[in-house]
Amino acid sequence: ALPAACRPLSKMAVGKNKRLSKGKKGKGKKIVDPFTKKEWYDIKAPGNFSVRNCGKTPVTRTTGTKIASEMLKGRVFEVCLADLNKDEDQHYRKIKLQCEEVQGHSCLTQFYGLTFTTDKLRSMVKKWQSLIEAHVDVKTSDGYVMRLFCIGFTKKRPNQLKKTCYANAAQQKSIRKKMREIMSRESTSCELKELVNKFIPEVIGKEIEKACQGIYPMQNVHIRKVKMLKKPKFDLTKLLEAHGDSGPAAAAADTGDKVEVAADADPAARPDRGAVL
Repeated sequence: ALPAACRPLSKMAVGKNKRLSKGKKGKGKKIVDPFTKKEWYDIKAPGNFSVRNCGKTPVTRTTGTKIASEMLKGRVFEVCLADLNKDEDQHYRKIKLQCEEVQGHSCLTQFYGLTFTTDKLRSMVKKWQSLIEAHVDVKTSDGYVMRLFCIGFTKKRPNQLKKTCYANAAQQKSIRKKMREIMSRESTSCELKELVNKFIPEVIGKEIEKACQGIYPMQNVHIRKVKMLKKPKFDLTKLLEAHGDSGPAAAAADTGDKVEVAADADPAARPDRGAVL
């Protein structure tokens, strides 16, 4: 018998190795830049903010069953409040806006949430004071369910010499109760648009600070986060009202222009053509 090295190689079964005749896999594929298939849409913020066009977003063009406007709906954009209101003092708050409708090349958005920047939260936490937090689920009068998170810190009383200003457990419990009460009261009595108008100037935080003075002096009281939990059924007229494109405010603004009547169009100067039966 021949040694193994000298034996002739057995023939491969015909048709088994299918890749031999085809060459290298993926050789002829062209690399196409994905952005050639994209188009850009404007992001329109609701009427609560002074800057309405707050950015752009790309989306793949409509092809077959994949419709561009359907892919845009539900997208959440995070925009700094300083950019939305042209006010650098509000730089530490970020607003979330969700796309609910697409009109032409504009995405109509609605308020979806609010968060604080990490550096602002870290800068407020200091030694020798108590940090008090509370959260509550609220339902606005137009059916939006949200979770509001509040944060506050104790401060020294006027002329206090003691280094620390810690609130005891009972005081902290009373302050948390007050926070929840005020957040619920301010949120359930109004619609989402009015509630967003309360978040921007921090009305609720100031209200809590004032109410807690009798328990323990407070400082840096803020609504640090707002989460959207449930939304009512989509209503286009409500969304257009929020954007100021329809509704009583827009109707009042569009009163038309005054028309100049020519002198020869005076009804008294026209010849009498007789009664029309």
